[in-house]
Amino acid sequence: MIVSESRFFINDRPKSKGVRGALKSLLWNLESILYKSYSNLFSVQIQEKKHNVSICAIFKNEAPYLKEWIEFNSIVGIDHFYMYNNNSTDNFKSILQPYIQCGLVTLIDWPHNQKQMECYQTCIKDYAGETKWLGFIDIDEFIVPKSTDSIYEFLKPFEQKTGAVSIYWKLFGTSGRLDRDITGLVSEDFTVCWPKYCDIGKCFYNTAFGFDYDCKHAKLLHHSFWANYKGKNIPPVNIFNHICVGNRHIADKGDFPIQINHYFTKSYKEYAMKRAKGDVYFKNNPHDEAYFYEHEMKCTSTDYSAYKYLIKLKLRMQQNET
Repeated sequence: MIVSESRFFINDRPKSKGVRGALKSLLWNLESILYKSYSNLFSVQIQEKKHNVSICAIFKNEAPYLKEWIEFNSIVGIDHFYMYNNNSTDNFKSILQPYIQCGLVTLIDWPHNQKQMECYQTCIKDYAGETKWLGFIDIDEFIVPKSTDSIYEFLKPFEQKTGAVSIYWKLFGTSGRLDRDITGLVSEDFTVCWPKYCDIGKCFYNTAFGFDYDCKHAKLLHHSFWANYKGKNIPPVNIFNHICVGNRHIADKGDFPIQINHYFTKSYKEYAMKRAKGDVYFKNNPHDEAYFYEHEMKCTSTDYSAYKYLIKLKLRMQQNET
C-alpha cells in the first residue's frame, strides 16, 4: 500500500506502508539518532561576514518577475542575491541594474544549459566566504517567516550545531485564474494552495561548515543539503530541528514557523508559457497537463501569510520604479 499524505505533509514521492515501510522508517530513525548525537560534538566558530543571509538563484527569461522577487525576499531579510543568468534574451539587465548599482545583486553569466547543480556548487566555491548563510531558491519561491519577521532571526539559533536547514514548500496553484495582468504582484494574486505542506523544500547552508563537492547528495543540494564537519557529511535539519534523512520529515505542530511560498503555476496561461520555453533544469519540460492538474486539484485551502509584507512591498515597488 502507498501512502501519499501524513498529518502535516503531502508527500512528493509515495511512501511504502507495511513491513517495507516500517523497516525504512526504523532505519531512518536510527540514522537520525546517530547524526543528532554526532551534532552534539560540534564546536563551530561563527565568523562575521559581509552578509548574514544570501540567495543563490539561476534564472532564464524571467524578467517580469525579478523585481517583486528581489524586493519581497529583501524585505524578509535577504542581504544579497547572487544571480546567475542562463542565456536570457529578455530585458533582465534593465530590471537588475539598479540592484547591481546599489550592491544588492551580483550578476554572473552562466551559459551552461541544464547545469543548475553545477551553478550552485560554483556559487559555494566563489561566494560562501562572503555570507553566513547561503540559500538556494528559484524566482517563483518567496521566503515567508511567520514566527519571526526576518529569516536571519529564524536561522541564527541554528548556527552553532547545524550545517543546513530545510524550509518546506507551501504550494500555490492558479487561484482559478486562466490569465492575469502580470504587472500585478504574484504574492498578492495567488492565495489558494495545498492544505498541507509539501515534504520537500529548499535548503539554507551554514557556511561555517564545509561542503563535499563529491558527496552523492550534492546532486540535489537545493532540496537536501549535506554539509561537512571535519570530513564527515551530515544531513540537514528541518525547521523543527529534526534530522532529515530519507523520507523522514517530522513536524512538532501544524503551525510552521517559516515556509517558502512556491508559486508553482501562477495563472494557467503563465504555466503554459513556462512549459513551452524550457528552463534552467529541463531541456524539454516534462510537466504536462496531467502534471498541472495533479497539483491544481490539491489546491483546496488558502494562505495569506505573505500579506503581512504587502504594504512594505508595494511601497518599495513604487519607490524603486525603473
